[in-house]
Amino acid sequence: MKRTIGKAALAATLGAALLAGCATQQQNQTAVGTGVGAAIGAGLGNLIGGNTTGTLVGAAVGAAAGGAVGYNWTGIKEKLTGATQGTGTQISEQPDGSLKVNIPSSISFDTNSAVIKPSFRNVLDQVAQTLNQNPQIVGTVVGHTDSTGNPSYNMTLSRHRAQSVVNYLADRGVARGRLSAEGRGDTQPVADNSTEAGRAKNRRVEIFLRATAQARPQ
Repeated sequence: MKRTIGKAALAATLGAALLAGCATQQQNQTAVGTGVGAAIGAGLGNLIGGNTTGTLVGAAVGAAAGGAVGYNWTGIKEKLTGATQGTGTQISEQPDGSLKVNIPSSISFDTNSAVIKPSFRNVLDQVAQTLNQNPQIVGTVVGHTDSTGNPSYNMTLSRHRAQSVVNYLADRGVARGRLSAEGRGDTQPVADNSTEAGRAKNRRVEIFLRATAQARPQ
């Protein structure tokens, strides 16, 4: 019994060291995933205990360490917020650890168009610069419309708009393999489509930035 407790305590001690190391990595803007932490922890546990108990204890500690550390978006968030001030763009950290850049329709696209407006270019230039300066980050562009018109048309339009954004970013040097485009049409409203103000909020482009170790937004 004492031997088992000793192993668990040792695993916990090493787990604390792992957490400290992950925290240090986070300050350097390096993402650490739960799965990686669990694998490392399990390995530590197995080395410590050489049995199932030690492995499970280590895996649990490692998973906690990996899951506790996300990505340090502070500098990027501040830079993008300052650069897009006055455009209506909203930048927020998401529960899954990604950073969402929400661009309103007023500066992005004209009605029924997938051609990027001049007022949208500055925002996209800043996003492209962020991606180019941080090669460990990838981007998912998601287009949304309001409920006006045919749902099938809206879905196609939202996809074309998202692809236009991807093309623009790629033209500014971002590797296409780090970008993806999705259209959601009118299926994910954030406001009441029965009012003009609500429809304006629903017509939007969202760019999700995430470290490569993180899951995609759902």
